Amino acid sequence: MHKIVLAITGASGSIYPQLLLNKLLGIADQWEDLAVVMTENAKQVWETELGNADYKKMEADFADQGNLKGKRVQFYHKMDFNAPFASGSGRFNTMIIAPCSMGTLGRIATGVSNDLISRAADVVLKERRKLICVVRDTPYNLIHIRNMETVTLAGGIICPASPSFYSRPTTIEEAAATVADRVLDLAGLDISTFRWGS
Repeated sequence: MHKIVLAITGASGSIYPQLLLNKLLGIADQWEDLAVVMTENAKQVWETELGNADYKKMEADFADQGNLKGKRVQFYHKMDFNAPFASGSGRFNTMIIAPCSMGTLGRIATGVSNDLISRAADVVLKERRKLICVVRDTPYNLIHIRNMETVTLAGGIICPASPSFYSRPTTIEEAAATVADRVLDLAGLDISTFRWGS
């Protein structure tokens, strides 16, 4: 059973965490704990891109789901260092940062744990667990590239939010879902999705 942290930062791409949360609801039998951390910038970007403030209802929506019986879903403030995943003893085995801003990536790459997201990423790396950074910025400058190299060498996975098109998506949601599905694959979750050659 997975214990997952989903961190949402202020980079463009709010559709990705929205899709990930919805998909995680559908496979709740595969995880035990789900922790969500969202920055203030992420909330502003969410409202701008998606035209709603649905993130305010996320906690209640999860609590109302009957298929989450016995599961733990909790939302944390980005400065709450008492969160269980701020320590390796919390045994969270997967962290997804979607979208991952270049500022967040830079702090992780340099070991600056100045909020819960960067601290949790530091913990995941030091414990040799799975960190997936869904970066969306384009183009990259050399600092971005070197930070991605550093995180990769430390054991993290850089997963650019680059949709695939061989499944012939016809909506923005379907195109973005190709990224969300790839992230869930990388996390080791069993999902139903388009597979090349199948």
